[in-house]
Amino acid sequence: KTAIAILMGVLAGYRLRDIKRGIQHGQPQMTIADLLGNPLPSSLVAAKSMDEVAVSWRKWLGMKVKIIDEYNRIPTRTQSALLTVMADNYAEIYDHIYECPEAAWYLTANDDAGGGTYQVIEALRDRIDVTVASLHFNTRFLGELLLRVEDDFRPEEIAPKEIVFTEKELDRINERIREVEIPLTVRRRLEFFAANFEFLEPAAQRLEYMTKDTCKLAGEDPAQLLAGETGRDKLADLGGQSMNGLSVRALMTLLLFTKAMAFFRGHHEAELEDLRQVMPFVLYDKLVQNQDHPSLDTDETKALRTDRISWVRVLFDKACREYDRQNLDTDDPVAEVAAAFEKGLAGLGEKEVRKRMADITAKLAEWSQGRKLHGPLLDDVLALKYYHQRYQNYLRWLLNR
Repeated sequence: KTAIAILMGVLAGYRLRDIKRGIQHGQPQMTIADLLGNPLPSSLVAAKSMDEVAVSWRKWLGMKVKIIDEYNRIPTRTQSALLTVMADNYAEIYDHIYECPEAAWYLTANDDAGGGTYQVIEALRDRIDVTVASLHFNTRFLGELLLRVEDDFRPEEIAPKEIVFTEKELDRINERIREVEIPLTVRRRLEFFAANFEFLEPAAQRLEYMTKDTCKLAGEDPAQLLAGETGRDKLADLGGQSMNGLSVRALMTLLLFTKAMAFFRGHHEAELEDLRQVMPFVLYDKLVQNQDHPSLDTDETKALRTDRISWVRVLFDKACREYDRQNLDTDDPVAEVAAAFEKGLAGLGEKEVRKRMADITAKLAEWSQGRKLHGPLLDDVLALKYYHQRYQNYLRWLLNR
């Protein structure tokens, strides 16, 4: 794991010696000073105020490739300091601020069962964009290990110069990745998939609060409320298989890495397969599985309790099939309302505004007739409610100007 992280630093143009010196090795006694830096003793003694204290910052803070080895062995308090650096790109000691450059982070972790580890705070875990579990070594390639032993070399020491990037090249690659387009057909399937998981009808009486977040903030267990739900096909309900929904950060990460996958495949536009391939690794630690769900009890699905990569991919494939079954590419009333709204309100008359509001009201009334509420439908209802409110505000302004 660490060798792969070091190799990424080498490809970014750093010398191997500097990379190894910059690696932060997690250990149970690690303090914030060990991680970030120390005040100079002489200035600490002579200082009359915090402004006069000189801080010796760790050199790794200024690197564009940051490697934290065995981050789950770092104490909780020090994890919070690490979170600040990851989230906000600055470190703080004695009221002194060190501004860090934008960087690629690589964090390695060992199995918690090995001992000497701390529980990783949820906010830090959410900051980790992609999680990849190391695969076992294929013994058919034992000859490669023998070659390393006989020739006394390591892969990171022999990286060809042709694949080492300059800082300008990396910045240009970043720009080109962001220029990759994600077509509406791909985006809509991601929207439909993500809408399944946050919804939890028994959590509240108001639509806006029917979420698993509401349940957890009240100190309740979402699994118990999910188990008590009636009138829903639990085997077909994707949302019941997870204990949480997807955060905004997780969705932004999915979009960015989908663009990156398409770019490195040589495409200017992302495909559904790009999203499908990166999704399990982005959601590996972000989508928490409800292991009591009946869909995981069959002989065919039992392995999905431990194989989270396949589990996420199965969920996405099922969501895409349901999306196609509902023919949402061509029959999507919310998309039609959104498209009309995005054209702008300038020049709209009172008659047209009232007509659009009436159409929204009629659609909501139609949906309320005997349809069982589910995640994607909830998001559609809330979206129509939003557009209705915007038209209502515009109409009020139109009549009072």
